[in-house]
Amino acid sequence: MDPQRNTNATLVDLLDRVLDKGLVIHADLIVSVAGIPLIGVNLRAALAGMETMLKYGIMQAWDERIRAWERDYRSKKKSALVQGEEIILKMLGAFYSSEGIYTAWRYGYLYLTDERLFLYHGDFGEVLFETPLEKIRGLVIRKGEHFTDKKEREELYLLLEGDKVARLTALDLDQLKEAIEKKMNELGLILQEDPAIPLFEGSAAEFLTEGEQIICSGKMWYLMEAEGIIDDTWRPGNLYLTDKRLCWYYDFERRVVAEIPLSGIIGSVIEARRRSDDLKKEKVMDVLYATNGTRRVATFSGAALEEWNQIIKKIISGQGEFQTEEETETCPQCKRTASIKELLEQGCTGCGWVSPKKVSGQLLVVSG
Repeated sequence: MDPQRNTNATLVDLLDRVLDKGLVIHADLIVSVAGIPLIGVNLRAALAGMETMLKYGIMQAWDERIRAWERDYRSKKKSALVQGEEIILKMLGAFYSSEGIYTAWRYGYLYLTDERLFLYHGDFGEVLFETPLEKIRGLVIRKGEHFTDKKEREELYLLLEGDKVARLTALDLDQLKEAIEKKMNELGLILQEDPAIPLFEGSAAEFLTEGEQIICSGKMWYLMEAEGIIDDTWRPGNLYLTDKRLCWYYDFERRVVAEIPLSGIIGSVIEARRRSDDLKKEKVMDVLYATNGTRRVATFSGAALEEWNQIIKKIISGQGEFQTEEETETCPQCKRTASIKELLEQGCTGCGWVSPKKVSGQLLVVSG
Protein backbone atom coordinates (compact mmCIF):
# COMPACT_ATOMS: atom_id res chain seq x y z
CA MET A 1 0.00 0.00 0.00
CA ASP A 2 1.42 3.35 -1.03
CA PRO A 3 1.41 6.10 1.62
CA GLN A 4 -1.08 8.91 1.03
CA ARG A 5 -1.21 12.49 2.32
CA ASN A 6 -4.50 14.13 3.27
CA THR A 7 -4.14 17.66 4.62
CA ASN A 8 -7.86 17.82 5.50
CA ALA A 9 -7.82 14.77 7.78
CA THR A 10 -8.95 15.37 11.38
CA LEU A 11 -8.31 13.58 14.66
CA VAL A 12 -11.66 11.81 14.24
CA ASP A 13 -10.54 10.51 10.82
CA LEU A 14 -7.30 9.22 12.39
CA LEU A 15 -9.12 7.41 15.21
CA ASP A 16 -11.60 5.90 12.76
CA ARG A 17 -8.76 4.57 10.60
CA VAL A 18 -6.88 3.16 13.60
CA LEU A 19 -9.94 1.40 15.08
CA ASP A 20 -11.23 0.09 11.73
CA LYS A 21 -8.06 -0.85 9.84
CA GLY A 22 -5.54 -0.96 12.67
CA LEU A 23 -2.07 0.43 13.14
CA VAL A 24 1.15 -1.61 13.28
CA ILE A 25 4.32 -0.10 14.69
CA HIS A 26 7.60 -1.90 13.92
CA ALA A 27 10.75 -0.07 14.96
CA ASP A 28 14.35 -0.79 15.94
CA LEU A 29 15.99 1.94 17.98
CA ILE A 30 19.61 2.16 19.16
CA VAL A 31 20.80 4.85 21.54
CA SER A 32 24.53 5.51 21.30
CA VAL A 33 26.97 7.95 22.84
CA ALA A 34 30.19 8.92 21.02
CA GLY A 35 29.53 6.17 18.48
CA ILE A 36 29.21 3.48 21.18
CA PRO A 37 25.80 1.65 21.24
CA LEU A 38 24.41 1.70 24.78
CA ILE A 39 20.67 0.91 24.57
CA GLY A 40 18.74 -1.13 22.05
CA VAL A 41 14.95 -0.99 21.62
CA ASN A 42 13.04 -3.48 19.49
CA LEU A 43 9.42 -2.29 19.27
CA ARG A 44 6.51 -4.21 17.74
CA ALA A 45 2.98 -3.07 18.54
CA ALA A 46 -0.49 -3.37 17.05
CA LEU A 47 -3.26 -0.89 17.79
CA ALA A 48 -6.84 -1.48 16.61
CA GLY A 49 -10.43 -1.91 17.76
CA MET A 50 -11.27 -5.25 19.39
CA GLU A 51 -13.40 -6.24 16.40
CA THR A 52 -10.41 -5.81 14.10
CA MET A 53 -8.09 -7.60 16.52
CA LEU A 54 -10.37 -10.64 16.72
CA LYS A 55 -10.78 -10.64 12.94
CA TYR A 56 -7.03 -11.24 12.57
CA GLY A 57 -6.89 -13.77 15.43
CA ILE A 58 -5.23 -11.47 17.97
CA MET A 59 -6.20 -11.44 21.70
CA GLN A 60 -8.91 -14.09 21.24
CA ALA A 61 -8.05 -15.96 24.44
CA TRP A 62 -8.05 -12.74 26.47
CA ASP A 63 -11.42 -11.70 25.01
CA GLU A 64 -12.97 -15.10 25.86
CA ARG A 65 -11.69 -14.92 29.46
CA ILE A 66 -13.14 -11.43 29.97
CA ARG A 67 -16.53 -12.43 28.56
CA ALA A 68 -16.61 -15.62 30.66
CA TRP A 69 -15.79 -13.66 33.83
CA GLU A 70 -18.59 -11.17 33.12
CA ARG A 71 -21.13 -13.96 32.52
CA ASP A 72 -20.11 -15.65 35.76
CA TYR A 73 -20.29 -12.36 37.68
CA ARG A 74 -23.79 -11.60 36.43
CA SER A 75 -25.04 -15.10 37.23
CA LYS A 76 -23.75 -14.88 40.82
CA LYS A 77 -24.99 -11.36 41.41
CA LYS A 78 -27.22 -10.95 44.48
CA SER A 79 -30.90 -10.45 44.00
CA ALA A 80 -32.58 -7.47 45.64
CA LEU A 81 -35.65 -9.54 46.50
CA VAL A 82 -36.17 -11.05 49.92
CA GLN A 83 -37.31 -14.63 50.33
CA GLY A 84 -40.97 -15.08 49.43
CA GLU A 85 -41.34 -11.60 47.95
CA GLU A 86 -43.53 -11.45 44.84
CA ILE A 87 -42.90 -9.02 41.96
CA ILE A 88 -46.05 -7.24 40.79
CA LEU A 89 -44.52 -4.74 38.36
CA LYS A 90 -41.06 -4.03 36.96
CA MET A 91 -40.05 -1.15 34.69
CA LEU A 92 -37.19 1.24 33.96
CA GLY A 93 -37.25 4.28 36.22
CA ALA A 94 -35.29 6.79 38.27
CA PHE A 95 -35.20 8.36 41.72
CA TYR A 96 -34.23 11.96 42.49
CA SER A 97 -31.51 11.73 45.11
CA SER A 98 -30.82 14.86 47.17
CA GLU A 99 -28.58 13.38 49.87
CA GLY A 100 -25.29 15.15 50.54
CA ILE A 101 -24.17 18.01 48.29
CA TYR A 102 -24.76 16.09 45.06
CA THR A 103 -28.32 16.00 43.73
CA ALA A 104 -29.17 14.00 40.61
CA TRP A 105 -31.52 11.47 39.04
CA ARG A 106 -30.30 7.92 39.64
CA TYR A 107 -31.51 5.29 37.18
CA GLY A 108 -32.29 1.59 37.42
CA TYR A 109 -35.30 -0.74 37.52
CA LEU A 110 -38.34 0.08 39.64
CA TYR A 111 -39.83 -2.96 41.37
CA LEU A 112 -43.27 -3.02 42.93
CA THR A 113 -43.71 -6.10 45.12
CA ASP A 114 -46.37 -7.27 47.55
CA GLU A 115 -44.42 -5.55 50.36
CA ARG A 116 -42.52 -2.54 49.05
CA LEU A 117 -41.46 -0.26 46.18
CA PHE A 118 -37.76 0.00 45.36
CA LEU A 119 -35.29 1.09 42.66
CA TYR A 120 -32.49 -1.38 41.91
CA HIS A 121 -29.30 -0.83 39.88
CA GLY A 122 -28.38 -4.28 38.59
CA ASP A 123 -24.83 -3.53 37.40
CA PHE A 124 -23.79 -2.32 40.86
CA GLY A 125 -26.11 -4.62 42.81
CA GLU A 126 -27.37 -1.61 44.78
CA VAL A 127 -30.82 -0.59 45.99
CA LEU A 128 -31.00 3.16 45.29
CA PHE A 129 -34.40 3.79 46.88
CA GLU A 130 -36.97 1.75 48.77
CA THR A 131 -40.04 2.23 50.90
CA PRO A 132 -42.50 -0.24 52.42
CA LEU A 133 -46.00 0.20 51.00
CA GLU A 134 -47.37 0.81 54.48
CA LYS A 135 -45.31 4.01 54.75
CA ILE A 136 -46.80 5.60 51.61
CA ARG A 137 -49.37 8.20 52.67
CA GLY A 138 -50.25 9.63 49.26
CA LEU A 139 -49.07 9.94 45.67
CA VAL A 140 -49.64 12.39 42.85
CA ILE A 141 -48.27 12.93 39.33
CA ARG A 142 -46.88 16.39 38.60
CA LYS A 143 -45.03 18.04 35.75
CA GLY A 144 -41.50 19.28 36.38
CA GLU A 145 -39.15 21.26 34.16
CA HIS A 146 -35.74 19.74 33.37
CA PHE A 147 -32.77 22.05 32.90
CA THR A 148 -31.26 19.97 30.07
CA ASP A 149 -33.95 20.65 27.46
CA LYS A 150 -36.36 22.95 29.37
CA LYS A 151 -39.22 20.54 28.60
CA GLU A 152 -41.81 19.50 31.14
CA ARG A 153 -41.80 15.84 32.14
CA GLU A 154 -44.13 14.00 34.45
CA GLU A 155 -42.89 12.87 37.86
CA LEU A 156 -44.50 10.76 40.57
CA TYR A 157 -44.38 12.40 44.00
CA LEU A 158 -44.71 10.04 46.99
CA LEU A 159 -45.72 11.42 50.38
CA LEU A 160 -44.09 9.12 52.92
CA GLU A 161 -44.31 8.68 56.66
CA GLY A 162 -42.96 11.69 58.54
CA ASP A 163 -43.97 14.10 55.72
CA LYS A 164 -40.98 13.02 53.64
CA VAL A 165 -41.31 13.36 49.86
CA ALA A 166 -39.76 11.10 47.19
CA ARG A 167 -39.69 11.92 43.46
CA LEU A 168 -39.76 9.12 40.89
CA THR A 169 -40.02 8.88 37.12
CA ALA A 170 -40.67 5.81 34.97
CA LEU A 171 -41.54 4.64 31.47
CA ASP A 172 -45.26 4.61 32.32
CA LEU A 173 -46.07 6.66 35.41
CA ASP A 174 -49.82 6.13 35.11
CA GLN A 175 -49.38 2.36 35.12
CA LEU A 176 -47.02 2.55 38.11
CA LYS A 177 -49.38 4.81 40.07
CA GLU A 178 -52.40 2.58 39.36
CA ALA A 179 -50.45 -0.55 40.35
CA ILE A 180 -49.39 1.01 43.68
CA GLU A 181 -52.93 2.17 44.46
CA LYS A 182 -54.40 -1.23 43.56
CA LYS A 183 -51.94 -3.17 45.72
CA MET A 184 -52.36 -0.84 48.69
CA ASN A 185 -56.13 -1.16 48.38
CA GLU A 186 -55.78 -4.97 48.44
CA LEU A 187 -53.65 -4.69 51.60
CA GLY A 188 -56.21 -2.43 53.25
CA LEU A 189 -53.84 0.56 53.30
CA ILE A 190 -55.50 3.99 52.95
CA LEU A 191 -54.09 6.72 50.72
CA GLN A 192 -54.84 10.40 51.23
CA GLU A 193 -56.95 12.03 48.54
CA ASP A 194 -55.19 15.06 46.98
CA PRO A 195 -52.26 14.88 49.45
CA ALA A 196 -50.67 18.20 50.41
CA ILE A 197 -47.24 17.55 48.92
CA PRO A 198 -44.98 20.63 49.21
CA LEU A 199 -43.91 22.41 46.02
CA PHE A 200 -40.28 22.60 47.14
CA GLU A 201 -38.10 19.55 46.72
CA GLY A 202 -35.92 17.45 49.00
CA SER A 203 -34.08 19.44 51.63
CA ALA A 204 -34.77 22.87 50.14
CA ALA A 205 -37.15 23.68 53.01
CA GLU A 206 -34.24 23.77 55.45
CA PHE A 207 -33.67 27.47 54.75
CA LEU A 208 -37.16 28.46 55.95
CA THR A 209 -37.44 30.31 59.24
CA GLU A 210 -40.08 29.47 61.84
CA GLY A 211 -43.53 30.34 60.55
CA GLU A 212 -42.27 31.29 57.07
CA GLN A 213 -44.44 29.97 54.25
CA ILE A 214 -43.67 29.40 50.58
CA ILE A 215 -46.15 31.14 48.27
CA CYS A 216 -44.73 29.96 44.93
CA SER A 217 -41.55 28.45 43.54
CA GLY A 218 -40.00 27.26 40.30
CA LYS A 219 -36.86 26.18 38.49
CA MET A 220 -34.68 29.15 37.59
CA TRP A 221 -31.14 29.93 36.43
CA TYR A 222 -29.24 32.57 38.42
CA LEU A 223 -26.19 34.59 37.41
CA MET A 224 -23.77 34.10 40.29
CA GLU A 225 -21.27 36.89 40.79
CA ALA A 226 -17.57 36.42 40.12
CA GLU A 227 -15.66 34.81 42.97
CA GLY A 228 -11.88 34.52 43.04
CA ILE A 229 -10.63 33.47 39.60
CA ILE A 230 -14.12 32.37 38.48
CA ASP A 231 -16.09 34.85 36.34
CA ASP A 232 -19.84 35.44 36.57
CA THR A 233 -21.46 32.02 36.03
CA TRP A 234 -25.01 30.82 35.38
CA ARG A 235 -26.13 28.15 37.83
CA PRO A 236 -29.36 26.09 37.99
CA GLY A 237 -31.48 26.15 41.12
CA ASN A 238 -34.89 27.12 42.52
CA LEU A 239 -36.45 30.54 42.98
CA TYR A 240 -38.79 30.86 45.98
CA LEU A 241 -41.24 33.55 46.98
CA THR A 242 -42.19 33.36 50.65
CA ASP A 243 -44.32 35.68 52.77
CA LYS A 244 -41.08 37.42 53.84
CA ARG A 245 -38.58 37.34 50.97
CA LEU A 246 -37.59 36.38 47.44
CA CYS A 247 -34.67 33.96 47.45
CA TRP A 248 -32.75 31.65 45.11
CA TYR A 249 -31.66 28.29 46.51
CA TYR A 250 -28.59 26.51 45.05
CA ASP A 251 -29.31 22.77 45.29
CA PHE A 252 -25.74 21.63 44.63
CA GLU A 253 -24.32 23.50 47.63
CA ARG A 254 -27.60 23.39 49.61
CA ARG A 255 -27.60 27.07 50.50
CA VAL A 256 -29.43 30.31 49.75
CA VAL A 257 -27.25 32.39 47.42
CA ALA A 258 -29.58 35.32 46.65
CA GLU A 259 -31.90 36.70 49.34
CA ILE A 260 -34.12 39.77 48.82
CA PRO A 261 -36.57 41.06 51.48
CA LEU A 262 -39.95 41.90 49.92
CA SER A 263 -39.68 45.46 51.27
CA GLY A 264 -36.36 45.93 49.47
CA ILE A 265 -37.58 45.13 45.94
CA ILE A 266 -37.55 48.26 43.76
CA GLY A 267 -38.38 46.95 40.28
CA SER A 268 -37.86 44.30 37.60
CA VAL A 269 -37.34 44.27 33.85
CA ILE A 270 -37.12 41.57 31.16
CA GLU A 271 -34.83 41.90 28.14
CA ALA A 272 -33.10 39.72 25.54
CA ARG A 273 -29.45 39.13 26.31
CA ARG A 274 -26.74 36.61 25.51
CA ARG A 275 -26.03 34.36 28.49
CA SER A 276 -22.58 33.67 27.02
CA ASP A 277 -20.61 34.55 23.88
CA ASP A 278 -21.47 31.19 22.28
CA LEU A 279 -25.24 31.29 22.87
CA LYS A 280 -28.02 33.14 21.09
CA LYS A 281 -29.97 35.86 22.87
CA GLU A 282 -32.43 34.68 25.51
CA LYS A 283 -34.79 36.48 27.85
CA VAL A 284 -33.38 37.35 31.27
CA MET A 285 -34.98 39.17 34.20
CA ASP A 286 -33.15 41.76 36.28
CA VAL A 287 -34.55 42.37 39.76
CA LEU A 288 -33.45 45.71 41.26
CA TYR A 289 -33.40 45.82 45.06
CA ALA A 290 -31.91 47.81 47.92
CA THR A 291 -29.85 46.39 50.77
CA ASN A 292 -27.86 48.28 53.42
CA GLY A 293 -28.40 51.52 51.53
CA THR A 294 -26.95 50.09 48.31
CA ARG A 295 -28.85 49.26 45.14
CA ARG A 296 -28.08 45.87 43.59
CA VAL A 297 -29.31 43.67 40.73
CA ALA A 298 -30.12 39.94 40.72
CA THR A 299 -30.36 38.34 37.26
CA PHE A 300 -32.47 35.27 36.47
CA SER A 301 -33.34 33.20 33.40
CA GLY A 302 -35.93 30.49 32.89
CA ALA A 303 -39.19 29.40 31.29
CA ALA A 304 -41.58 31.39 33.52
CA LEU A 305 -39.99 34.85 33.52
CA GLU A 306 -43.18 36.67 32.49
CA GLU A 307 -45.14 35.14 35.39
CA TRP A 308 -42.41 36.00 37.89
CA ASN A 309 -42.18 39.53 36.50
CA GLN A 310 -45.92 40.03 37.08
CA ILE A 311 -45.64 38.65 40.62
CA ILE A 312 -42.81 41.06 41.44
CA LYS A 313 -44.74 44.01 40.03
CA LYS A 314 -47.72 43.11 42.25
CA ILE A 315 -45.41 42.99 45.27
CA ILE A 316 -44.09 46.45 44.43
CA SER A 317 -47.57 47.87 43.90
CA GLY A 318 -48.64 46.49 47.28
CA GLN A 319 -51.58 44.52 45.91
CA GLY A 320 -50.41 41.32 47.56
CA GLU A 321 -52.46 39.26 45.11
CA PHE A 322 -49.67 36.91 44.19
CA GLN A 323 -50.60 33.67 45.90
CA THR A 324 -50.70 30.74 43.47
CA GLU A 325 -52.88 28.41 45.56
CA GLU A 326 -56.29 28.98 47.15
CA GLU A 327 -56.61 28.62 50.92
CA THR A 328 -58.30 25.36 51.89
CA GLU A 329 -60.52 24.19 54.73
CA THR A 330 -62.19 20.93 55.75
CA CYS A 331 -65.91 20.29 55.49
CA PRO A 332 -67.48 20.51 59.02
CA GLN A 333 -69.53 17.40 58.27
CA CYS A 334 -67.40 14.88 56.31
CA LYS A 335 -63.92 16.48 56.79
CA ARG A 336 -63.29 16.58 53.03
CA THR A 337 -60.65 19.14 52.04
CA ALA A 338 -61.69 21.84 49.55
CA SER A 339 -61.10 25.52 48.87
CA ILE A 340 -62.77 27.95 51.26
CA LYS A 341 -64.45 29.70 48.34
CA GLU A 342 -65.99 26.43 47.12
CA LEU A 343 -67.26 25.45 50.57
CA LEU A 344 -68.83 28.84 51.21
CA GLU A 345 -70.39 29.42 47.79
CA GLN A 346 -71.26 25.88 46.63
CA GLY A 347 -71.13 23.71 49.74
CA CYS A 348 -69.48 20.27 49.98
CA THR A 349 -69.74 18.10 46.87
CA GLY A 350 -68.82 15.04 48.91
CA CYS A 351 -71.61 14.91 51.51
CA GLY A 352 -73.93 17.69 50.39
CA TRP A 353 -73.28 20.01 53.36
CA VAL A 354 -74.46 23.57 52.63
CA SER A 355 -72.82 26.62 54.14
CA PRO A 356 -74.88 29.11 56.20
CA LYS A 357 -76.57 31.99 54.43
CA LYS A 358 -75.10 35.45 54.37
CA VAL A 359 -75.65 37.35 57.60
CA SER A 360 -75.33 41.10 57.46
CA GLY A 361 -73.55 40.81 54.13
CA GLN A 362 -70.88 38.46 55.51
CA LEU A 363 -70.42 34.72 54.94
CA LEU A 364 -70.03 32.80 58.18
CA VAL A 365 -67.94 29.63 58.47
CA VAL A 366 -69.24 27.05 60.88
CA SER A 367 -66.37 25.02 62.28
CA GLY A 368 -66.71 21.36 63.16
